Amino acid sequence: MIQGHGGDIYNLARKLGCRAEEIIDLSSNINPLGMPPGILDDLRNQIGTVGMLPEADSRTAARQMAGLLALDANRIMAGNGTTHFIYSACPALEARKVLILGPTYADYADACRMHHIEPHHFMAHAESGFEINLEGLEEALGGMDMAFICNPNNPTGRLIPHDRLRALCQAHPGTHFVIDESYLPFVPSRQSQTMAACELDNVSVLYSLSKIFGLPGLRAGFLIANPATIARFQIFMQPWSLNSLSQVAVGYLCRNSTVVETFIDDTRSFLENERKQFRQDLGTNTQVLLYPSLASYFLIGLPIEWTACEVCKAMAQQRILIRNCSNFHGLSEQFVRVALKKATVNRLAAKHLAEIIGRRSG
Repeated sequence: MIQGHGGDIYNLARKLGCRAEEIIDLSSNINPLGMPPGILDDLRNQIGTVGMLPEADSRTAARQMAGLLALDANRIMAGNGTTHFIYSACPALEARKVLILGPTYADYADACRMHHIEPHHFMAHAESGFEINLEGLEEALGGMDMAFICNPNNPTGRLIPHDRLRALCQAHPGTHFVIDESYLPFVPSRQSQTMAACELDNVSVLYSLSKIFGLPGLRAGFLIANPATIARFQIFMQPWSLNSLSQVAVGYLCRNSTVVETFIDDTRSFLENERKQFRQDLGTNTQVLLYPSLASYFLIGLPIEWTACEVCKAMAQQRILIRNCSNFHGLSEQFVRVALKKATVNRLAAKHLAEIIGRRSG
C-alpha cells in the first residue's frame, strides 16, 4: 500500500500543532459542494443501523444503484469502495499481463504487485499536455490480458472521448478494460458519456460514491460489467463489504434522484466556472503550467527552481494541503495537484501559490 494518497490532514495538523479542522485540504479530489442536500440528516436518523449486520451481499444497494444509473440490475455489484475492485481485478480476471495508462493513480500498480504481477505502463507526456497518443496505446495493448484506464485521468484530468474509448475496447476483444470513472460525473455533461452502458464483454466500469457525493469515509463503490464478469468478481468478495450506513446512503440517493441530478448539474456548472477562474488567477504567473483538465483538479507543472516537496511544504505553512505528485509513476518532482474547492478557498490558494513561486523569480 502506498503512503502518499491525498487527504492526510491529520499528519499535517500534528506537524503544525493545530487541529485537523484548521487545514484547508486541496489534496483530496472530493466534491467542492460537499454532500447532496439531506443525505447527512438521513444518515443521522438511521445511525441505529450500525447496531445490526448489514445485508451480506449488498444486493439491495446494487439494485438501487442500477435504478439510479438506468442499468440492468444483473450488471452491477457493490463493494468497499472502487478500491475493493481494483485490488481484486487481477485474480478475478486471471490477468498476467497488465497495462496501465499513466501517469495515474498508484493503486492500480500496487494492486498488480499484490498478486506478483509487474505491470506495463503506457505514458502520456507533459510535452503533449498529457494528451493520450491513442495510436501508440493501440500498439502497447498487443498481448495484454487487462488494462487499467482512469477516465478522466487522475492526476492529469485528461479525458478519452467516449467514441474513441469504445472503439479502442472493441478493437482489442482479448484485453479486459477496467475503466475507472470515479471522476466522470465532474466532467461537463456534453462530454461525460459513460462506458457503463456499452455492454461490451471486455469492459468493466468502476463507479464511486466518494468523489462526486463527498462520501469518502463510507467506502462505497460499484462494479458495472456483464453478468459473467460480475460472477468472477463475486468469488473474491467478502461478506458485508458495504457497511450499514453505506447501504443507507445508497438508498437515500436512489430515493432522491431529482435531488441527485440537480446536485451533479450544480457541481458541473460550479467547476466549469472555477476551472476558468483558477486558470485566470494563475495566468499571469508564467512560471507555472496548468495542464488542461476536465475534472475537479489541476495538475500543475512547477518551474525548475522549485520541487514539489518544497512547494507543498511552503503551502503547508499557510495551512493549505496540496498533492505532491512525485510518487505518481511517470511524474517528477516538478508536479503538484490542486483540487478545486469553494471559490474563496481557490482564490486564496492561487494567491499563495503565486506568491511562493514568485519568491525565486528572476
